[in-house]
Amino acid sequence: MAMQDTAQHTLQDFTDRILQASQSGQALRLRGGGTKDFLGQSLQGEVLDTTAYSGILSYEPSELVITVRCGTPLAEVEAALAQKGQSFAFEPPHFGKGATIGGMVAAGLSGPARASVGTVRDFVLGARVINGKGEHLTFGGQVMKNVAGYDVSRLLAGSWGQLGLITEVSLKVLPVYPGEATLVCAGVTQAQALKLINQWGGQPLPLNASAWVHDTTASPAQDFFFVRLRGAVAAVDAAIVKMSAEVKALGAHVSILDQAQASADWQASGEQTLDFFKAPTEQDCLWRLSVPQTAPVLDVLVNGAACAQYVEWHGAQRWLWAPASAATQVREAAVKAGGHATLFRTSDASQQTLGDVDKQAGVYTPLNAVQQRIQNELKKQFDPAGVFNPGRA
Repeated sequence: MAMQDTAQHTLQDFTDRILQASQSGQALRLRGGGTKDFLGQSLQGEVLDTTAYSGILSYEPSELVITVRCGTPLAEVEAALAQKGQSFAFEPPHFGKGATIGGMVAAGLSGPARASVGTVRDFVLGARVINGKGEHLTFGGQVMKNVAGYDVSRLLAGSWGQLGLITEVSLKVLPVYPGEATLVCAGVTQAQALKLINQWGGQPLPLNASAWVHDTTASPAQDFFFVRLRGAVAAVDAAIVKMSAEVKALGAHVSILDQAQASADWQASGEQTLDFFKAPTEQDCLWRLSVPQTAPVLDVLVNGAACAQYVEWHGAQRWLWAPASAATQVREAAVKAGGHATLFRTSDASQQTLGDVDKQAGVYTPLNAVQQRIQNELKKQFDPAGVFNPGRA
């Protein structure tokens, strides 16, 4: 009872802060663990720390659903799921200690398996949120059939807290796959990797994640194409034989990565701790290009040199190092391929100053007039006074 009283008191504190801010026009910065503070346009307003509202409210392994308070550490929830042989299939990145469930949903970021299993949004069943009027609203539920009309709970995924303070969320979870293997294909060019993954994508193969990189730390430096298979043991074993033969036909070498090493490497991929994610120079920024999976190799040149790239999500997500001054070239390449570019991490040189000068190039590709009007109207309905994370997205 005492814990319930404390939770209610915390919720009341949240509501009071939001109402005071709306009345005074004081901006609020909704913040959990703060592990994703680096992403987005700017951080404005007084911090409203959500970590006090923590705890797993319900978990039904047989129903594949968990309901959690916003300030609950993501690591705590993943550990509880792992005990029951389950997980968040979309592999949300933490980007540091202290990442919370509320921040995971608000950021809407997914890991290596996103192209095969879906995004955070696809796993949100329901949510509770305090809007700018201090109203504690409930959307969706704990099963798919509860979702009717406008699916507002999923709209919160990727909203960066600009629609309200997410207090609780119900999420679908999935069992860990019985079979798993990671193929390491050495000597496969980016063009060959894109062709292979698109061919395999049209076949009944247990594809789960993929990544291509030119590894400059290898001796000698060479191209590597990684493919993770997950599913029934028999399906994974059969796919290994078929796919290995097709890679070898290109003259490349194929091996199966040790499972412990593979798990560590895929986690490092999602958390951006691989060697690729170390900036080549102090002036380089990390750009995220979202393009169709079938997009060809994107050659982005800066001062006559090709920008280093890391390709994942079966070709749909491409990470690229280039200075902020090359924003126009990077965005033009993404648009030409049918996608868009985001300035994901600013340069080391920019971070050493009092502000992120690089962000003057624009973090996100501007929306068209129709999209911008829809976004503005949504914000106005949820947050009339415009106090939630202004300028963040």
